[in-house]
Amino acid sequence: MRWLSRVLALVLAAFALAGAAVAQDLQPVPALSARVIDQTATLKPEQRAALEAKLAAFEADAGPQIVVLIVANTAPEDIAAYAWRVADQWKIGRREVGDGVLVVVSIGDRRVRIEVARALEGAIPDLAARQIIDRAMRPAFREGDYAGGLDAALDQLIARIRGENLPAPAAHSGAQEGTQFEDWIVLLLFGVPVMATVLSRMLGRKLGLPLAAVIAGGVAWFVTASVLIALVAAVAALVLGFVFSVASALRHIGG
Repeated sequence: MRWLSRVLALVLAAFALAGAAVAQDLQPVPALSARVIDQTATLKPEQRAALEAKLAAFEADAGPQIVVLIVANTAPEDIAAYAWRVADQWKIGRREVGDGVLVVVSIGDRRVRIEVARALEGAIPDLAARQIIDRAMRPAFREGDYAGGLDAALDQLIARIRGENLPAPAAHSGAQEGTQFEDWIVLLLFGVPVMATVLSRMLGRKLGLPLAAVIAGGVAWFVTASVLIALVAAVAALVLGFVFSVASALRHIGG
């Protein structure tokens, strides 16, 4: 029995090593840097820009997000497994709605895959996705017209999605932007001085003020994803924190 258990353990270890080796050979998922990502230079720059503009306009108007990815091949995975892995990592679409669509075109394999998020499964079922691929994309692809095939397929996908009456994208009005600006002013003039004063009393001015600046910069970067705004917020927090800290000390001495 011990001999048998050792053999089984070796077999399982061999399978695990083989699986790990295969996993290491999987193609890395590219960064989600645009709505049309062409790793093969199949599309001309103006063609890619036109498709990008179409998808950007649709996303701004309706809300759902469509992304096109063109790759040389998906080996060692088939296109279905590769597309699922990309979609799972990218998380296309609005999180609260689940309205993303991923179109993967594998040039070397001559395969196409359309992955649909949960909110659009009714609008674009598997049968409809196959029909779009077979009737709009493949005929154009055979003629070398990848831009035309993608454009026709995107038109059909957009038409189907529009019929779902999904929630409209959140509007960003001037009043909302003004409100956000006011929120930042309140944070800098009231929140930062209080935080700087508390941290200075707890850790001393040399540690408390820089820590308050780092926290303010981190919050600004998290909210805006802008390094420049984060640096401005950190410097402003450091200056304001120093001023209010000194003022507080002077009031304490005067009292």
